[in-house]
Amino acid sequence: MTANDNTPPGARRAQDTPQAKKDRACPICGKPRQPRYDPFCSRRCADVDLHRWLKGNYVIPGENAHPEPDDEDE
Repeated sequence: MTANDNTPPGARRAQDTPQAKKDRACPICGKPRQPRYDPFCSRRCADVDLHRWLKGNYVIPGENAHPEPDDEDE
C-alpha cells in the first residue's frame, strides 16, 4: 500500500478484479491475453519479455548492489 492509496488492507482494487485482468491487453503487442500465457497473448511475447529482462532493458530502481566478499578475497 502506498501513501496515496486509501484502499484498506486486504481489499481488492478495481484493476485487481478478474474481469479487469481479463480486459487488459498483452503488454508486448496489445493483443488479447491468453490464459495459458497470462499476462501475455503467446509464448513469443512471453519470450520477448524474458529476453528484455535478461538483456537488461528492464531495470528495477534502487541502489547498486555491493558485491559480497568471496572466500578467496579474505
